[in-house]
Amino acid sequence: MKLWGGRFEKPPSEVFERFSGSLHYDYRLFDADIRGSQAYARELERIGVLTSAEREQLVAALDQIAAEGADAQASDEDVHTQVIRRLQDKVGTPADKIHTGRSRNDQVALDFRLWIRNQIVQIRTRLGDLLEALVEQASRDTAAVLPGYTHLRRAQPVLWGHYLLAWFEMFSRDLDRFEHAYRAADLLPLGSGALAGSGFPVDRRRLAQELGFSGVTANSMDTAGDRDFALDFLYAASVTMLHLSRLAEDWILYSSEEFGFLELADEVTSGSSIMPQKKNPDSLELIRGKTGRVVGSLHALMMTVKGLPLTYNRDLQEDKEAVFEASDQLEGSLEMAAAVVGGVRLNAGRAEAAAEESWAAATELADALARQGIPFHQAHQIVGRLVLESTRTGRRPADWTGAELAAFAPELDPSMAALLPARRAVENHTVEGGTAPARVEEALAAARRRLDELRSRAV
Repeated sequence: MKLWGGRFEKPPSEVFERFSGSLHYDYRLFDADIRGSQAYARELERIGVLTSAEREQLVAALDQIAAEGADAQASDEDVHTQVIRRLQDKVGTPADKIHTGRSRNDQVALDFRLWIRNQIVQIRTRLGDLLEALVEQASRDTAAVLPGYTHLRRAQPVLWGHYLLAWFEMFSRDLDRFEHAYRAADLLPLGSGALAGSGFPVDRRRLAQELGFSGVTANSMDTAGDRDFALDFLYAASVTMLHLSRLAEDWILYSSEEFGFLELADEVTSGSSIMPQKKNPDSLELIRGKTGRVVGSLHALMMTVKGLPLTYNRDLQEDKEAVFEASDQLEGSLEMAAAVVGGVRLNAGRAEAAAEESWAAATELADALARQGIPFHQAHQIVGRLVLESTRTGRRPADWTGAELAAFAPELDPSMAALLPARRAVENHTVEGGTAPARVEEALAAARRRLDELRSRAV
């Protein structure tokens, strides 16, 4: 069915119908459309458009439609016309009044905002699961040492717990972004009409309260063409996927034979059809691969809205597939990432050995010289020459005795040999946010508290 047509002598062509139809994806708005229509029916009763009996009929029929689920016909243009068609089948004339003072423009915007709000709640739960898995994993081997990297070269030793809590911080910021996206979507558009505002005295703030919105949109023209809330959602989803992709890349490398720091669980890996020895990190590779689809959805919607004049244009029909696609990929990736983190096993000996043999403690030696009053640039040069001599002669940090250090450079005190083990080096980083054991324990306790707070509060 159509919500329009009186002005036309001929119906739409089959080609146009096929090209412009959206029911194959906007069916996801089915529940939101019913909920919004029920609230609007109650408002129409309050302003005298519907009688109490008509409102009761409509709300009950919409409950029945919701219970029956989506049931599309070829004549349905979109999910909104499907609901109206079925409503007419059930109650007749009162269904023709449900659209009084309401445009499909503000109806669609309402449904979309309701759907995005609900989806953010689900994504928030998935992010919480991942954060919890990171905290649990950090609690198991908090004090294990591994090399930290810059430029993918061993840089300074850090604690395993410190490394995992870096991801905790990253994904916590993603939570903040989704909370912003929720607030952006949490304004009622209903009552804005097509662009000028409804011609009937609907109480928008009463509708907002009934539908759980924190407020109403401020300008009907802006509301008709606004998809910033969808862009905010896609931006939050894209950054989260970028973070998941970075985690995936790290762990693909760390679980390889060349690194050997991590062992991924059998349940999240796969084998080779030809090479019996393979254990492939397919779960992480798929997360990394799906990132492009989510970021692409953000770019797609940005290009859709970039040149649109005020107010509504049919281009905006293209908003939903991008959001639905991104949401699906993100939710699945978060679930997968939590499973990977929960099942990973650290090879602590291999990780610490890599930190020990790589001069990752060189900075600690330079810092020790600086503490004795030697200008840091000069200290840097002294330790750099020591590292160069070690690489030339194949000596590891542990091969140097205190006497040999002092013989190499008079500035090096024999006691400084005690600074060369990687485990000793991490103890120096006692600043807030550093990798010293006491600081990591504090950070882990704080992460647990933040996780408890997340679980106990709404968006």
